Amino acid sequence: MCPVLHTHDGFVEAVIDEDGGLKRFYEVANLLSEELRISFHNKLDDFDSLIWDFRYKGQPLSLQYNIYTGICLYPQSVNRNKLHPNEMVTEVASFLESRLLVHTVKKYIS
Repeated sequence: MCPVLHTHDGFVEAVIDEDGGLKRFYEVANLLSEELRISFHNKLDDFDSLIWDFRYKGQPLSLQYNIYTGICLYPQSVNRNKLHPNEMVTEVASFLESRLLVHTVKKYIS
């Protein structure tokens, strides 16, 4: 699993898992909660998607699950004069890449 980074209108979106389902979304959310001490707020749970907002190093980010597009991470808003939210998305995506890879390897070894 390697996050794919896309740039749209000045913001970076990290696709964490294109084929990820609800179980994978909750695994990602738990990793963020437990290891980065993130607490989610403004949880939108809809029929075909979940969008959970959180703050990371002061930046507002969103973790999204959609049945059609998988799991992604993006800034809630972008000030065109600052790249900081994009840097935070990239940092969290890199963390998830390393942690989810370890979890996947452990699962197959067991």
